[in-house]
Amino acid sequence: MPYRQLLEKTSHSILRTSRHVTRRARAENELLRRGNLWNNTLDIHNGDQGVIDKEGFRANVGIVLSDGQGRILWAKRAGQNAWQFPQGGIHDGETPEQALYRELYEEVGLKKHQVKLLSQTRGWLRYRLPQRYIRRHSHPLCIGQKQKWFLLELTDSACNIRFDCGEKPEFDNWSWVSYWYPLGQIVDFKREVYRKALKELAATHAEIERKLHKTG
Repeated sequence: MPYRQLLEKTSHSILRTSRHVTRRARAENELLRRGNLWNNTLDIHNGDQGVIDKEGFRANVGIVLSDGQGRILWAKRAGQNAWQFPQGGIHDGETPEQALYRELYEEVGLKKHQVKLLSQTRGWLRYRLPQRYIRRHSHPLCIGQKQKWFLLELTDSACNIRFDCGEKPEFDNWSWVSYWYPLGQIVDFKREVYRKALKELAATHAEIERKLHKTG
């Protein structure tokens, strides 16, 4: 497929997916309203809120891991019917890239030499938590997250993906999915950040697909 047609196809996929809210996403939103969805929406571990800026946004990294064949990793929260990309807070004194590789190992068991860094978002992408999930008693107060997103390519075997390398497993299952699939699956308040991150990283991912079509 010519590169221009591939980019046009990608643009059409963004438009279709951004308008589409799947049955699973609606079910997750209903669980949120009932207060039954996994309540650790901040990804806080042992009370450590990480770096929170003066506006109340916690610094965080998001990880999009490609298999090099046009698919990306989609992970299931441990004990919950909720799926998302691996992500986690940036510790005090860490750079976003240092946090990326730490979280990559803690959450999916992969080390730096097992992946290739392809691209990253330029600035911070922010989302606010629903009011009912803001912990008013916490200091400093956290009202949401600001994230830097990274696109990685797995260069080792997928057999190395595991969930027991952190203090507590964040996930208990995973799957390779198509690039735009997560937009129809993620909970509402995170969807716009996912859309922006995937859109910004899309050109690099399209290049992967272009090479696949060229060699196929």
